Parts: sequence; C-alpha cells; structure tokens
Amino acid sequence: MLNPLNVVIESERLRLVPASETYAGAVFREFTAQITEFMFPKPAEEIEETLSFIRGARERMARGEDLDMAILLKSTAEFLGHGGLHHIGGDTPELGIWIKQGAHGQAYGREAVTALTRWGFENLQVRYLVYPVDRRNIASRKIPESLGGVVEAEYEHTNLSGRVLDIVEYRIYSPPE
Repeated sequence: MLNPLNVVIESERLRLVPASETYAGAVFREFTAQITEFMFPKPAEEIEETLSFIRGARERMARGEDLDMAILLKSTAEFLGHGGLHHIGGDTPELGIWIKQGAHGQAYGREAVTALTRWGFENLQVRYLVYPVDRRNIASRKIPESLGGVVEAEYEHTNLSGRVLDIVEYRIYSPPE
C-alpha cells in the first residue's frame, strides 16, 4: 500500500494534500461551531488542540490507518477544508469531510468526496465506503446520494459538544463513473 503521507489527490478544481501544521492556522479559524454542528468533533478552543489533532492525524497516516487531507483550491492553493478516509486498513473505510463556511455552495465537498472515493476504490481493498451524516444535514446527505450511496444504518450518536446526532449511514459500493 502507498504511504498515506505521500499521497496527493487531484480533481478538476481541487488538490488534496496530507494534513500538516502548514494549515493549522486555517483549520483553527475555519473549524467553527457552525461547521461542526452536525459532526462528532468540536472546534478547538486553543491552537494547540489543532496542532495536536494534526500530529495525531499524521501519526495515524504513518501507521497506514487513515488518510487525512487538507483540501486546497488547485488554482490558488487556498485552504478550503479537510477530508479523508479513516480505517483504511480495513475493508470498509469511513469518509469524512468539512468545507469552510466561506466556500459552501460551490460543490467543493462533493468534488473532494468523489476524488477520495475514487482513490479509495483504486488503491485500497474495500467492500464499500461508509459515509455517516446527520439526517438534518441535507447538503452533506446529497454527497453520498450523488455517488450512489445507500442508507444501510440509522442510529443516534452524541458528539463532543454534547449534541445528539441523528445519523444515517450511507454505504458506497462502487467507484464514481
């Protein structure tokens, strides 16, 4: 398997590069309460929390457990968000993504998830990819649906901010065309 720390994924408008401290300031500023409303993590209160997250992500990538990527606009290298595949050593990795508020509505999330999905099917031994999302997060639900994702599980999960999430878990069984 490829070393996740050396992976770069490109799509028409985006470049996904391994998480690094280079983007810590942008992650700290952009990973807000509004962004995390329907996510498991909560925003960092101090920059050190963001740095610790990035160090942990890089350690998991070095062990071949996760692929955690900064999402950049290819034309300008503007930081747009983070995305990745978790549990890549197994046959059902989990997709995760967030796009900064100022970049919403431009289909960057869909493009990044499509690129990650394609990469996962081309480079990993997967049966399917998992995409858990809160039922109320309609914009995020449209992403796996656009990739042929099927709801296979529903459950509640309390996030780190104490909010109960109403999760629908999509499974994506084939790469995007």
